[in-house]
Formats: sequence, C-alpha cells, structure tokens
Amino acid sequence: MKTSLPAASALQNLPKDYLDSYAATLNASDIAIEQVGKAFFTASPAWVDQLLVLRNRLVAFVGLKVPNAGTKEDVLRNFKCEFGESVALFNVISKTENEVIFGEDDNHLDFRVSLFLDRQNNLLVVSTLVKIHNTLGRFYMFAIKPFHKMIVPTIIKGMMYEINKA
Repeated sequence: MKTSLPAASALQNLPKDYLDSYAATLNASDIAIEQVGKAFFTASPAWVDQLLVLRNRLVAFVGLKVPNAGTKEDVLRNFKCEFGESVALFNVISKTENEVIFGEDDNHLDFRVSLFLDRQNNLLVVSTLVKIHNTLGRFYMFAIKPFHKMIVPTIIKGMMYEINKA
C-alpha cells in the first residue's frame, strides 16, 4: 500500500526530486534488517530481472553506470548487508537496526532505496528517493517511472514471501 516516508528514516532530510513509499505488514516482529536487505534482492520475479538486463543494455550506450559482471546469486551468497557492499548498482550506503539504505550516484541522477522496519506498527516501508542532475536524468526518470510503480509493489510482495518463509 502507498504510504509516506517514515519520520525516522535517514532519507528524511535529503534533497529530492522524486519520492515514493510503499508499506507491507510483517507477520513477525523479530526480523533482522539484514534479512530484509537480502530479501530485497532475492524477491524479484524473473520478468523484473529481465527488465533490468534490458535497462543495462540500453543505458550503457549513453554512458550510464551498469552493474559489474557476475551473477546476482554469486554476489548474494556472501552478502552481509554491510556498509560498502553492493549488489548490481545497489551499494549499501548506511545500515541501522531498523533501516538499510541502498543507492548509487551517477552523473544523471542519484537514487536511494530505504528498507525501513517500523517495529512499532509491524510494517516494512520501502521508499525510493531520486535527485535528478540534468536533462538526461529527467528523461530517464520519465521513462522509468511507470515501470518503477509496477516493480516496487511486486518486489515488496516477494519480500513478504521471502521474509515470512524464513
């Protein structure tokens, strides 16, 4: 469900041109933020992974960053959700007991994804923040936004499955 950025999120005071947040109810209260961070990457269905492959092929032609070689499974095998680690273009920017923030800075835009555990209300809130730098960034956001609005709820649904089966 659509919601607002949690007041305690580290994204709260960052400059932004785009922000959205979605929430899902958790079945358990003893979930570790590392479990949530890993679920973010294991929860996407094959069609989302294929869209990202297509995205990477297309944007490489205009000089945007693309992930390093290596399969997601290989990277996730040793992923601890610690500062400095990365999966594709998602670098761990910060981590606390209740929030992990992934992101990347590029010449066209910077993005952050917050996975926030609202333990008081037993919710997972996934927020995306984008700061656009130039015309290429505005064009990219225009093109990607409809997909983003489909993909994020789909990933959250998958995350709930991953987290609740553990």
